[in-house]
This record gives sequence, structure tokens and C-alpha cells, in this order.
Amino acid sequence: MIELKPYAKLGGADHGWLKAKHHFSFASYYDPENMGHGALRVWNDDEIAPNTGFPAHPHRDMEIITYVREGAITHQDSLGNKGRTEAGDVQVMSAGSGIRHSEYNLEPVTTRIFQIWIEPTTEGGQPTWGAKPFPKASRNGKFVTLASGIKGDNDALPIRADARVLGTTLKAGETAEYSADKARHLYLVPAVGRVEVNGVAVNARDGAAIRNEEALKITALEDSELVLVDAA
Repeated sequence: MIELKPYAKLGGADHGWLKAKHHFSFASYYDPENMGHGALRVWNDDEIAPNTGFPAHPHRDMEIITYVREGAITHQDSLGNKGRTEAGDVQVMSAGSGIRHSEYNLEPVTTRIFQIWIEPTTEGGQPTWGAKPFPKASRNGKFVTLASGIKGDNDALPIRADARVLGTTLKAGETAEYSADKARHLYLVPAVGRVEVNGVAVNARDGAAIRNEEALKITALEDSELVLVDAA
């Protein structure tokens, strides 16, 4: 089963400096029928104006993955971590028992990110932060695991969740496949491009909520960059 969530119908807010679209209930957008997809709780599509950002604010008991699509995001937190994550790279934060952080676009251009929140398997614990480059060339035609709490995903950024976040880039006409247990919750969003997923067309920044599918066959209808979450 594939439920399409067209970008034009997503909830959202325009704060001037921040233009946000919410695939699931978040902040002022509330829909009791759209509270997440399995352990996947938040998928925000954010556009952050130059020299603006999110001042320090708290989180706890959430795995937060930031996928940078364009520009760069600069992170600072209460543990003393600092880092700049640019397009093609990924950062993760395990909020654990509690952490405060800020995220700013200090670039001269608009930064565009996907921010993904996944519920952890256990509450509490020491907060952590990390980032890693994932060159798009290494993802050509195949899924690469970017962040994961699943045993064996050793090259991915670690998260404390029964989930993995994957990415791929496909040229028009190319196909990628992904196998998963039918009980898993899969969620796919093209950052750019247009694809067909098991016969269902998915446009750039649309969401595809997938259940009860043993395998995905994804064909690029045009050059595409995709992000996929596989969660309990």
C-alpha cells in the first residue's frame, strides 16, 4: 500500500525567514489522523533564509536527522559540539535525556533541508551529535545507508532507533530496488526529480507512505535524488 502525500497539500508555515512544510503534525499544524508513520514522527521540508536560523532550544528523547539539500547548516549545542553540515552531508543528534542546540544558516544563499525525527527505542541516555559527508557520486544508482540504529549498518551515522535513513541518486530511466519486511513503515521523498514507486508516480518533495510492501522498485522518470526512511 502506498499513500501519496502531495507537496501542495502538506501542512506548513511561512515565518518569513523560514518556509516550512510538514509531512506530519508539527507545531501549529495539527492533524490527529497524521501524527507519524510508525516510529517516524516528523519530516519537515525547511527553507531557511541567509543569516537566519533557529536559536537555542531544547529537545529530549528523539533522534533528529538533518539531510542538507542545498546550502549549509551550522550547529552548536549545550555539550560544546559545533559543526557546519553542507549539501550532500548529514548530521544526527540523539537528544537522549536532554540537550539544547541552535541551527543557523550562515551562508549567503537559502539553505534547504529535510529534518527527520524518529522515536528512539529507549528513553534517556547521554545526548550525542555527529555529522558525516555522503558524496552523491557514491550513491549513484543504489541506496546508501546514511543513519541507522540497525545492527550491521556500520558505515552509517548511529541513531538509537529501530530505523535507517537511506539516500540514492538516479539518472532518468535508472532503477533502484529496496527490500523490507511487510511490517516495516517506509517513507520516501524525492528531494529533486520525479520517480515511480511500484507504479505510483511521486513528484519532487511529495511523500510516499508505504506499508505491506515486500519490495520497492523505484524508477526515475527524470534525474532524481531520494531520501528513504525504513522504521519500525
